[in-house]
Amino acid sequence: MTSTNDIRRSFLDYFGGEGHQIVPSAPLVPHNDPTLMFTNAGMVPFKNVFTGLETRGYSTATSSQKCVRAGGKHNDLDNVGYTARHHTFFEMLGNFSFGDYFKERAIGLAWNLITREWGIAAERLTVTVYHTDDEAFDLWRKIAGLPESRIIRIPTSDNFWAMGDTGPCGPCSEIFFDHGDHIPGGPPGSPDEDGDRFVEIWNLVFMQYEQVTKDERVTLPRPSIDTGMGLERIAAVLQGVHDNYDTDTFKALIAASGELTRTVTDGANKASHRVIADHLRAAGFLVADGVLPANEGRGYVLRRIMRRAMRHAHLLGAAEPLMHRLVPALVSEMGLAYPELVRAQPLIEETLKLEETRFRQTLANGLKLLEEATAGFGEGAVLPGAVAFKLYDTFGFPYDLTEDALRTQGHGVDRAGFDAAMAEQKAAARAAWKGSGEKASDEIWFDIAEELGGTEFTGYSSTEGEGRVVALIRDGQRVDTAITGDEVVILTNQTPFYGESGGQMGDVGVITGDNGFEAEVTDTSKPLGRLHAHKAVIEGGEVRVGDAVSLKVDVEHRNQVRANHSATHLLHAALRRHLGAHVTQKGSLVAADRFRFDFSHPKALTPGELALVEAEVNRHIRENGAVGTRLMTPDAAVAAGAMALFGEKYGDEVRVLSMGRSGEQSYSVELCGGTHVSALGDIALFKIVSESAVSSGVRRIEALTGEAARQWFVGREDRLKEAAAALKAAPEEVPARVATLVEERRRLERELADAKKALALAGSVAGVSAGNPAAPEQVGGHGFIGQVLHGLDPKGLRGLVDETKQRLGSGVAVLVAVTEGRASVAVGVTDDLVGERDAVALVRDAVAALGGQGGGGRPDMAQGGGPDAAAADAAVAAVRAALEKVTA
Repeated sequence: MTSTNDIRRSFLDYFGGEGHQIVPSAPLVPHNDPTLMFTNAGMVPFKNVFTGLETRGYSTATSSQKCVRAGGKHNDLDNVGYTARHHTFFEMLGNFSFGDYFKERAIGLAWNLITREWGIAAERLTVTVYHTDDEAFDLWRKIAGLPESRIIRIPTSDNFWAMGDTGPCGPCSEIFFDHGDHIPGGPPGSPDEDGDRFVEIWNLVFMQYEQVTKDERVTLPRPSIDTGMGLERIAAVLQGVHDNYDTDTFKALIAASGELTRTVTDGANKASHRVIADHLRAAGFLVADGVLPANEGRGYVLRRIMRRAMRHAHLLGAAEPLMHRLVPALVSEMGLAYPELVRAQPLIEETLKLEETRFRQTLANGLKLLEEATAGFGEGAVLPGAVAFKLYDTFGFPYDLTEDALRTQGHGVDRAGFDAAMAEQKAAARAAWKGSGEKASDEIWFDIAEELGGTEFTGYSSTEGEGRVVALIRDGQRVDTAITGDEVVILTNQTPFYGESGGQMGDVGVITGDNGFEAEVTDTSKPLGRLHAHKAVIEGGEVRVGDAVSLKVDVEHRNQVRANHSATHLLHAALRRHLGAHVTQKGSLVAADRFRFDFSHPKALTPGELALVEAEVNRHIRENGAVGTRLMTPDAAVAAGAMALFGEKYGDEVRVLSMGRSGEQSYSVELCGGTHVSALGDIALFKIVSESAVSSGVRRIEALTGEAARQWFVGREDRLKEAAAALKAAPEEVPARVATLVEERRRLERELADAKKALALAGSVAGVSAGNPAAPEQVGGHGFIGQVLHGLDPKGLRGLVDETKQRLGSGVAVLVAVTEGRASVAVGVTDDLVGERDAVALVRDAVAALGGQGGGGRPDMAQGGGPDAAAADAAVAAVRAALEKVTA
């Protein structure tokens, strides 16, 4: 038997031998068509080549393209498991000519491969052509020798392919295989064409026109070829079976499912095993290509696929999660052709296990409610839409899962009632939102989210992508068009731009489109937590709602931001290890040029603690450990040791980031939805530049990474060199030289203070001869010295008063220092008079004379001052008068 892997290889080798470039499969997430949820045909990766927007180094190509049809216009999900040929995931074999060969060679290559290389009997083949394509009709007769009865003219759009309302288009020619008269059905174009006897195995598209407008079609100067052959269908033909699920790949996956569930794989279990096998392939390849379960967009489609398979595993009686245990069988069958499956196997297994573990409880609750709701149903009964909505809204049971569960019982679901319940819930949500005090200006975001759903973020794995403009906002109002010079907010259906969230600043970059449109994105925000709003200035051209655009993140800015963000995780872990488990994040700002990190701690960090933290973070950066990402429930993540970030809102699933190693454990494990480096070495360097208080019990560290940190060190080194040059010393000698200079300055300051004091004393005239200290006198029966000192630093008053008190032995001293138009006064009372005289009361009299207020100190020493320096003698006189008054 020819295996599916052999067929794929022989197809590629055949066309490779005919001069075609063998091109690897593109990812399931299309990068060049924002209108597509998934790559759903072999030509999708070549779309821009066909339209002339892209050129490649070859004019003919061949590929085996991964495809998914499970969402949007192309959705085969509901039929999978119940028919012989419907799949969510399939492979499309194809050969392509970009203006090289055309119909004759395309038909000749196809006929030769099928009949000569693969040995399919010509008498079992029938072809169709578009009813006006006489050229193709004649070529099939000439090349294949088919009788006219087996070249069927089809007048419908089934045999005319178009890329869209405008663009390349052309007639098709389809090749059908006749499985035999024991299978019901008739040839294409007959009343029984929908039967399974005649199966289309290959479609040859002759791209020869361009649809310019709805009514105008012109001939392309260089017509092209696009073909598509479903690998699963041709494998069934070459392996002598009628049913795709009887081919070797599916038989192996179905056998693994039967073995793990310990159930037979046919009879009543047949559909369930087929669903599991098909959905395993779709889920595995989607996860390998970066799609993860979510509540919107591609992630939601993946979740529906997973949960549909998991329900069938439940029907088969699987007591524990099953899907992740089938991944090795998938990798064994398809990993050689698609190495991304091998690389992503751990992630695929973990994602499937997590989703099934969570869903099993949801499934149990939902099926219980469904069983209660359908009890007593007669044949053909319909489940009320309100019940289906309750299953969806309360238990997370998708509508199509309810429909699938009732299908085998012969029951339907009231879709109109479901839609009405959904609309009622949205109206209630709007009313609740309006009553919550939210700003009226934010209502526009609510309208957009309700109408269009959330933005799908593709930026974890890419910094470039395609998108379709779904809304434009200018001056707070939705508009249809924006032109050069406009400042607008652009919303697209998907974007690689990260919206500001969790302390991480939003991405910047450019958005471009046709006809010279270019916009500079200066910021990206995340209204309602669901939308990604690009704040932009239109630099050229115009943009309209519905336009396809290219989005390109400023990679350097993104790299700087994510390096800083990853550094906050390492810093958090280092602080907890060196300061204690009480340290928790209280806020952060992650920008491109710096970051700040607020955390709980009762006191300032010592220089030694800061040095230890900084050194530990840099050690992990040098070790260059990988940064791991997992999806988990919040409870499971916290139970596993993950730190939940301050202010972050978490849904049913969270991204868990692990960094570095500490023994057998990860050094840092945190819940975080931001963008991060893939390896810690990308941070390059970490430097703490400040540590300060934010509020009681909250400290703040500001730090730099990478080039910003290097520039910080360069700046410090430059200043050190400048200081060394000024000191005429080597840089390493600067600390010793500065210490010497500081000590020398202190000595000189002391000498200067002594000189000023001596000069002030020498120049005083308050009852003392020039050049001598003031002489004691008797006032109020006690010794008294009063003196005005010009040019004395007020800081020296207290010491001078103490010296004066010692000379007095017993008495009161008052000294007034006059400097720069102000006067400071100090009053001292010897210890033996403290109970009798009060320095505080006396100094207040002196301060009042100086035009000031207050003054204070102790009973034995008090000090104050005033603005009227000319009243210095009056201040001394005021103290003298107070002493005399007391005596009197």
